[in-house]
Amino acid sequence: MSQAIKTTKIQELAYASKVEDAMSTNIVVVTPYDSILDVWLKLRDNRISGLPVVHEDYIVGIISVEDFIKCLMLGKTNELVKDHMTSKVETIYGDELLIHILKKFEKFKFGRFPVKDRDTNKLIGILTKGDVIECLLKKLEKDYYEEESQKRNICNFFDDVCSDSTNIQLKYNVIGKEFKKAGEKSSLLKNALLKLGISTEIIRRIVIASIESEMNMIIFTDGGELIVWIDENKIKVNAVDNGPGIPDIEKAMTPGYSTAPDWVREMGFGAGMGLPNIKNCTDEMKIDSVVGRGTNLEFIVNIKNETGRNN
Repeated sequence: MSQAIKTTKIQELAYASKVEDAMSTNIVVVTPYDSILDVWLKLRDNRISGLPVVHEDYIVGIISVEDFIKCLMLGKTNELVKDHMTSKVETIYGDELLIHILKKFEKFKFGRFPVKDRDTNKLIGILTKGDVIECLLKKLEKDYYEEESQKRNICNFFDDVCSDSTNIQLKYNVIGKEFKKAGEKSSLLKNALLKLGISTEIIRRIVIASIESEMNMIIFTDGGELIVWIDENKIKVNAVDNGPGIPDIEKAMTPGYSTAPDWVREMGFGAGMGLPNIKNCTDEMKIDSVVGRGTNLEFIVNIKNETGRNN
């Protein structure tokens, strides 16, 4: 049995939110053929520290206030943006999970990321740390009122049903490589658990673990199922797929280890934290995997502790 790490509401919301939920679509840009003086005017008028350089809706570079200062000191304010911009740009996609982007902010120490559409690769927004905070605070407030409403209107399902043993099974089909739908099934599971009157802390742990399981199936397999069993004592989830299997489970449990291909990593997925995060959020976890045949990942979150009280 693992010692589950206490999760927070902010963590759950960051897992359940996407970049497009938080990004700003009011984008101030320059073109490669604008002058450095044009850059300064836009930086000053909009009180920002950097600008995407865009050509025909595609981002081709970034130019910052530091770049402007260098040009100013060298007397090059009349030169073109294309000659002083940074061409190698770290971008993100609108459908990436916000939790992954928080890690990118920490890794790269950037203040903002340009956001692209996954299908067209065109620039669709800008995401700053401030945007993330504002988005999560709004969702926190909305979720709080929704949960309070649920508490007022729904009693615990298992307390209301008179039987010697009550079990509920839920099943959700996950389609592989459907990155834009990542997290949708876990969101449906969350709503079902709320309606059953399960405590918010239990739901939070299940949702984080199920999103990680859902992502693993989307990334590595052609799809699978999330099968959920619920009774008055525990919630058990089996994430079952017919994918390639896990050749070395012990290594796969190492934080940061990932077999995701480069194209998946470039899309913002496959950071190698899925299985460790699932273990951290649950009371029990086990993996049954056969190379070439698939994986059955099972995890359990207890609803009642040793004293019989609800967690």
